[in-house]
Amino acid sequence: MNVVARLVLGFLWLLSWLPLALQAAVGRGLGKLLWVLAGSRRRIALRNLELTMPDKTPQERRAIARENFQWIARSILERGLLWYASPERLRRLIHVEGDIGFAERTPGAVMWLAPHFVALDVAGQSTQLFQNRQVGSIYQRQSIPVFDEAIRKGRLRFANGQVFSRHEKALPLIRAIRRGYAFFNLPDMDFGPQEAVFVPFMGVPAATLTAPSKMARSLAMTVQPVVAEILPGGQGYRVRYLEPWKDFPTDDPVADAARMNEWIASEVRRNPSQYYWVHKRFKTRPPGEPSLY
Repeated sequence: MNVVARLVLGFLWLLSWLPLALQAAVGRGLGKLLWVLAGSRRRIALRNLELTMPDKTPQERRAIARENFQWIARSILERGLLWYASPERLRRLIHVEGDIGFAERTPGAVMWLAPHFVALDVAGQSTQLFQNRQVGSIYQRQSIPVFDEAIRKGRLRFANGQVFSRHEKALPLIRAIRRGYAFFNLPDMDFGPQEAVFVPFMGVPAATLTAPSKMARSLAMTVQPVVAEILPGGQGYRVRYLEPWKDFPTDDPVADAARMNEWIASEVRRNPSQYYWVHKRFKTRPPGEPSLY
């Protein structure tokens, strides 16, 4: 398995040397193939869209899902660009909007709130390339050691931060934040009922972590939302650093979780084909409710 993994990484490295427009064409072609082959993920994406966008026709939802697979495939293949291209090339391709220097200028603790759009890794790299404050983030440990090492090296290649496994305790991350690290937080996946509440996400009760609110409150963190997107063809990427929230957190973590989901939903409606629809966002159900999948 490690041999296959090394071949895949070698392919990503070779692909990273191509102009981005060619990489994009390869990625979109792969996405069309995955739409045909990845039946279980296709069904999850269509079910998520059926639940969250009942006002759209089945044909409209299917078109969003097909486009989504092409953006996801691009994001996978273009990890090679993020991991291996020169900093100068990446700075030309990543177009930053808003106040990316906010965390660097702010003496207190800062949380970047970055939902699961397909260009999430681009947003992560932008924190390394365009500002100097140390960054801490959480990642999902991979079962294949070669891939795990590649992800860690790719995300830490500019020596401006540290990643913490989701399987570890939170204490090392909290210590890093107290030492001055900004926290790049991914808040919108279903990790089960523990430390979660059921609040609406696009009209559907979703298990939503209260940790962003509780952590921000306990560490006196300022929260700044960040959203990334892939631009068509060879145009690169856009990362938007939005205005920091002035009324978050409150003393009500449930209301904060609902507020967070409302904001994410507004961004999804703005760019529906680039949200990560292939994840079972509504896997955990309130007690007594049947599975939605």
